[in-house]
Amino acid sequence: MTDVLSAMSRPVSVTDIPPEGVDVTVEARPEEREALARDFKLPAVHSLTGTFHVSGTRSRVHVSGRVDARIEQICVVTLDPFDSTLEEDVEVDFAESSGMPPEPPTEVHEYEPPDEIVNGQIDLGSITAEFLVLGLDPYPRKPGVDFEYKDDGDSNDSPFAALGKLKRD
Repeated sequence: MTDVLSAMSRPVSVTDIPPEGVDVTVEARPEEREALARDFKLPAVHSLTGTFHVSGTRSRVHVSGRVDARIEQICVVTLDPFDSTLEEDVEVDFAESSGMPPEPPTEVHEYEPPDEIVNGQIDLGSITAEFLVLGLDPYPRKPGVDFEYKDDGDSNDSPFAALGKLKRD
């Protein structure tokens, strides 16, 4: 996933973060939106913006904010393209590799280690792209479209009906 997320990069130096933190807005350029749409198998990414508050020190950084996007998807029921919006809240912690706490031996599922500060930087572009893909519905449906299963009541159409018939014979 790292190569895909590198289609949009906005490095921020952790040494430049003031004590009160800093607000940063990341907006995807047209060529970045095209690359992300291709990488995430979307017909289009019309807009993509990350609005973040970055706070912390050189060794530990906290990023909070939101990713907003207007995208085009393909309905899994009708196969028609449709536009949709995406809003994802962001909460990410970063730490230097030397400051990374070891994972506790119990309940690993409850523990989420911080991301690593690499070469004194964090990448808000990658965070924006990551939260875009995390917010995508894997089975998108056009508004107002429902999948309707129609059972005609003939239980002999079951794949197991043929096995049942063989067993009886």
